[in-house]
Amino acid sequence: MKELFLFSDLIYHNHSFNYLFHLILIVAIILVLAKFATRSLQLVPKGVQNIFEAYVEGVASMGKSVLGSEELSRKYLPLVATIGLIVVTSNVIGIIPGFEAPSSSLNLTLCLALCVFLYYNFEGIRTQGVIKYFAHFMGPNKWLAPLMFPIEIVSHLSRIISLSFRLFGNIKGDDLFLMVVLSLAPWVAPLPAFALLTFMAFLQAFIFMILTYVYIAGAVVVEEH
Repeated sequence: MKELFLFSDLIYHNHSFNYLFHLILIVAIILVLAKFATRSLQLVPKGVQNIFEAYVEGVASMGKSVLGSEELSRKYLPLVATIGLIVVTSNVIGIIPGFEAPSSSLNLTLCLALCVFLYYNFEGIRTQGVIKYFAHFMGPNKWLAPLMFPIEIVSHLSRIISLSFRLFGNIKGDDLFLMVVLSLAPWVAPLPAFALLTFMAFLQAFIFMILTYVYIAGAVVVEEH
């Protein structure tokens, strides 16, 4: 099947270049939108400012429901909101003909997953201390510790695979689906597909953000018995 046209191919036809081109593009888009949203802040928001404020409040509300604290939600808001913007912009741009989703490459999804993995473990150690944090890996019974510890280690490492491959697999599959639809019927038929893929783009970003909050909550929220 013939490859679809990409604007980046007009500059240089190379897979790595295409990935870097689109990654830089989504970062530029986010920065430009952020500039528009903050250049003239108003008490009654409108336009881009209104959209960004609604987004930030939504992410903060999500964090509060997971972490159980508005203070913790606001603390980790910059990380989660930034990841959400990167993921959703990356997903959506791949739906536009002539562009490719950077999130359809394992390079981006694996980097984001590693950032989340390293960050929540760092926060867990900083909040609880090394001994107390890793003590949770031992399980409730000290006799089960030799069995529970390696299981917990594997479980935490599997989160890297879960985060990265879930996003990569879904968006890559969406791209292939869109390629087939556009190749077979390039005019009216793809319209329902565009609506479905747009919904999936936002859904995958939501899942990535909620899982990030869940992993952070598991590391920093200490249950009181």
